[in-house]
Amino acid sequence: MVELDLICRQQQVDDGEFATVADVPQHAITLTIPQLMAGNRLICIVPGASKAEAVRSTIRGPIDTACPASILRRHNDCTLYVDQESYPQ
Repeated sequence: MVELDLICRQQQVDDGEFATVADVPQHAITLTIPQLMAGNRLICIVPGASKAEAVRSTIRGPIDTACPASILRRHNDCTLYVDQESYPQ
């Protein structure tokens, strides 16, 4: 469990997930990269223009800590679902 800071909670509002910051939970469950990579099959869904840079870095950038999601390219069974806004090509 982690406590979400105001910046993280505001992002959820800005992304349209919640109407107000007061509606966003103050705590969340997080996974470490090793724990995430231990899954047999990973399915990731990344919609929206606000995620375009992260998706581009994940798919086309170097695999390094500047973009933690880039490690997903090393998983044997990971499917990344994107929409036109998050990966406009």
